Amino acid sequence: MQHKPTLEDALALMRDLRARCDWDRVQTHTSLRPYLIEEAHELDDALRVENFAHMREELGDVLLQVLFHSVIAEEEGRFDAYDVAATLIEKMRERHPHLYGGGDRQNWEAMKAMRRKSIGDGLPAGLPSLHRAHRLQDRAAGVGFDWSDTEGPATKVEEELAEVRAELAHGNADTRRDALECELGDLLFAVVNLCRRAGVHAAPALDRANEKFQRRFEQVEALARQRGIVMEQATLAELDRLWDEVKTAE
Repeated sequence: MQHKPTLEDALALMRDLRARCDWDRVQTHTSLRPYLIEEAHELDDALRVENFAHMREELGDVLLQVLFHSVIAEEEGRFDAYDVAATLIEKMRERHPHLYGGGDRQNWEAMKAMRRKSIGDGLPAGLPSLHRAHRLQDRAAGVGFDWSDTEGPATKVEEELAEVRAELAHGNADTRRDALECELGDLLFAVVNLCRRAGVHAAPALDRANEKFQRRFEQVEALARQRGIVMEQATLAELDRLWDEVKTAE
């Protein structure tokens, strides 16, 4: 029976690379940061399109980064891969006291709130804006600051849109950019909250909208070329008709 590689095999390989590969040997936690970000985005792409072969490969690349950092820390005498695993196990057991501690099921955000100094404590500085908004709202909801259904956040979206319209009605947007940016930010934040309360994450929802718009607009461009329409010279009404034609065909 053929031996199936294990996580121990992967860890042994990483140690060997650190010992014998010139490039791997000189890497540090700092030099590896860009690779972790890149690999995480590549994995996210595979997840988004449900490409399972690509997903398997990219999960391996992310695992490589985990093992790389663990082995470097091991060499420095700080911690090792087993400490990382122990921390993970301890955290997961704490998150599920009803399964591993004989306790009651608890809201994880409420549990974490007891350990935090503030709502933003521990959130990464580079977290994308949509994700940060969702997490901030999750944390607030964990201590009870939340609507009971989608009606409240939907009404809030309408209120924030009305405030944006009022700001736009003042005239020159350039001279009121700060105020308009503030109101539009409130509107975006309210939309994220509506998404969250409806059980949808705003980031993948926006990904789908981006993909749909790109797909449709590329079809508009193709139709324009077929019909000899120069898009830069076409009127908005002409482009709208092409858009409606593409939308109807879908």
